[in-house]
Amino acid sequence: MGDLGGDFLEKRSHKSSIKLMYSQSYYLIRSRTDGSYLAAYPKLDDDQPRSPEHGYVLLFHEQYDALGYLNKYAGEMSDRFMTESIAQSQLRPLINRWGYKGFGVVKDPLIPTIEFLSKS
Repeated sequence: MGDLGGDFLEKRSHKSSIKLMYSQSYYLIRSRTDGSYLAAYPKLDDDQPRSPEHGYVLLFHEQYDALGYLNKYAGEMSDRFMTESIAQSQLRPLINRWGYKGFGVVKDPLIPTIEFLSKS
């Protein structure tokens, strides 16, 4: 998986590399009730709990993608969430503070297609 250090986030898959520059901003989905971030938990074993150390915070390139994701998958509960913008330079502090495994960059919010990036 990728590295959240240095000047980029990097993800390696199928011998290719995708680098995301620090000047970019992203959008997160956050709960209005407890402030937690919407996260994905891919391939958890039955004995693994849904806790931050196993989760990937979902990142969206555009606010309308995050809102579209909420409208499609949260339905009537979408008013319990809000979107929040974050600069790429603040990604490492966010996962360090909350203890997440990494980020899931949502490429297509309606299918969804997600690229998982792990901290090293």
